[in-house]
Amino acid sequence: QVQLVESGGGLVQAGGSLRLSCAASGNIFSINFMGWYRQTPGKQRELVAGVGSGGSTNYADSVKGRFTISRDNAKNTVYLQMNSLKPADTAVYYCNADGTNDYWGQGTQVTVSS
Repeated sequence: QVQLVESGGGLVQAGGSLRLSCAASGNIFSINFMGWYRQTPGKQRELVAGVGSGGSTNYADSVKGRFTISRDNAKNTVYLQMNSLKPADTAVYYCNADGTNDYWGQGTQVTVSS
């Protein structure tokens, strides 16, 4: 089992920045991929950014150049630095860890005001 605890969401004005953190505990050695997804009411959860165990990253086109995902293996934590935030980034953001099984955090609300 893997437990994921997210932090760092909140309310920010357009153009501002936030950093999300996701701390993993438990059977962390089973984790290959870690990523951040987001979801708004009535829409499917979408991948925002992901990082593999080797450090390779991928991003949704809508956040490229604005968001940066990083992984601190010593702290078992993945971060999502979000800059130049837009109202369209408003969503509940979920941390995901994928390995032997698929694990999700509880979600953290990000609200960007115009």
